[in-house]
Amino acid sequence: MESKVSEGGLNVTLTIRLLMHGKEVGSIIGKKGETVKKMREESGARINISEGNCPERIVTITGPTDAIFKAFAMIAYKFEEDITNSMSNSTATSKPPVTLRLVVPASQCGSLIGKGGSKIKEIRESTGAQVQVAGDMLPNSTERAVTISGTPDAIIQCVKQICVVMLESPPKGATIPYRPKPASTPVIFAGGQAYTIQGQYAIPHPDQLTKLHQLAMQQTPFTPLGQTTPAFPVLTVVGKQRSSIMLLLQAITIFPYICPGLDASPPASTHELTIPNDLIGCIIGRQGTKINEIRQMSGAQIKIANATEGSSERQITITGTPANISLAQYLINARLTSEVTGMGAL
Repeated sequence: MESKVSEGGLNVTLTIRLLMHGKEVGSIIGKKGETVKKMREESGARINISEGNCPERIVTITGPTDAIFKAFAMIAYKFEEDITNSMSNSTATSKPPVTLRLVVPASQCGSLIGKGGSKIKEIRESTGAQVQVAGDMLPNSTERAVTISGTPDAIIQCVKQICVVMLESPPKGATIPYRPKPASTPVIFAGGQAYTIQGQYAIPHPDQLTKLHQLAMQQTPFTPLGQTTPAFPVLTVVGKQRSSIMLLLQAITIFPYICPGLDASPPASTHELTIPNDLIGCIIGRQGTKINEIRQMSGAQIKIANATEGSSERQITITGTPANISLAQYLINARLTSEVTGMGAL
């Protein structure tokens, strides 16, 4: 924070960092960015929101004192509006307070708390806001979260007092800022295309080559149905009514992120497995729709032998790269598991 103290009160240019959840960030940004644009124009403060697919985001507010406090007021009142709107469809009788989380260098937290907690007690009593300083530093940083709760007016007064304390006690040593880690988005591979899961939708992944490499590295053999748990989890779908996209996702393997580097085109090989006659229908599907889907998603060639008189099983031959074969096996097992689970629920 760069101090520019003048006569008659606090007049500084400063930067304050806020930690927000995704829903809070969405509220601040607004439809097509209209809300944050309005906040910038009316407050005069610079408001920047960190990029990345993270559960948490950093909102940085920079500018002169008046602009900072106007921006804070607009954010606090927006959150109060969100709370009011959410209560219209709720049975709750008491209105929850507005809550903001500041990100503060740990070296300044001692001054904010004061000797024996005297300073933080003074701020609570004079503003009417609740203030909590986290005991632990945020991951991979030298910063702590300071949570402020109360009415918008109480929060604004509280922020003003916190700013005064922080200006009087600058950070000691270098500060390692907190940077939220990206969410570990599941990656799926289907029909030669890599996807990431966002809610109930599969979104094409931009870095397909990397996913092709990592798919080629998946050479762990899958466990036959009825033995131990498969090496990779299945994205399960609960409920009787399932959209076509979720039905597709149910049978798709989710691969974790791993380092690429292997050749994406290892030599082809063949694998055979046997399936009970009474379950072969769920693999083939009506007019061959399911087996064609598995072929397309895995990239493997799959042949189902004709029924043999006196045999209770059918042979399936899978040809392709080890990755193709593994994915085809897994998709077949997923279909069988789904069928067996459905039969058990009847």
